[in-house]
Amino acid sequence: MFPLRDDISSLSPPLATIALILLNAAVWVLIQGMGVEPSLSRSVCELGLIPAELLGHVRPGAQVALGPGLACGLSHGPSWFTPFTSMFLHAGWFHIVGNMWFLWVFGNNTEDAMGHARFVVFYLLCGLAAAGLQTATNPASVMPMVGASGAIGGVMGGYLVQYPRARVLTMLVLGFFIRTVWLPAWAMLGYWFLLQFLGGLPALGSDEPGVAFAAHIGGFVAGMALIVLFRTPRRAVPEAEPSWRDLGPP
Repeated sequence: MFPLRDDISSLSPPLATIALILLNAAVWVLIQGMGVEPSLSRSVCELGLIPAELLGHVRPGAQVALGPGLACGLSHGPSWFTPFTSMFLHAGWFHIVGNMWFLWVFGNNTEDAMGHARFVVFYLLCGLAAAGLQTATNPASVMPMVGASGAIGGVMGGYLVQYPRARVLTMLVLGFFIRTVWLPAWAMLGYWFLLQFLGGLPALGSDEPGVAFAAHIGGFVAGMALIVLFRTPRRAVPEAEPSWRDLGPP
């Protein structure tokens, strides 16, 4: 499932959402060299979150392979900042474009519910919660974690709590069969969360490259909890209440 848009209009321009998208794009271009080596590997090694390094569980001079001919040198140096910096890094074009699209679809109305400044704090806290759960599930991992997915998962979790009955135009891809349908937010986001949970079970304790499912789960759950503290009811956009019989175009 891939979300295309929802049916809730914004109350005001989503300035914080746009700023976060631009910041991620700037990091991708200026620091990560748009995915070109050696900028990509250097940024991932130096600014990505490596649980074992963050917790001081690595031996001096240890190396972790990122791919053919690519490796990170680990150290006992301070890496307290990597839970912050890692959420603005990405591993490839598909990674950053997909993440920014999800942020655009679900960020504007979540931002509406709390205001620009509070939304930025909410976003960062969800990203830190994502990094925390990923680290807790595999504290000895030497594989760098990068991506805004955990923080955006928090935005999605907040959206689910705030607008569970909103309709999301979703693209379904089943092999060569592609169609778009309107789904309630609770169905689309609930399915996404189920995929993260099922995908994360085999990955527990693994140090192989792949999707950071625990980070997605941690961010999503944090967003569901934090939205209750951060939202301002008078700012929230009124939510439509579609029925199962009314899932056609709004």
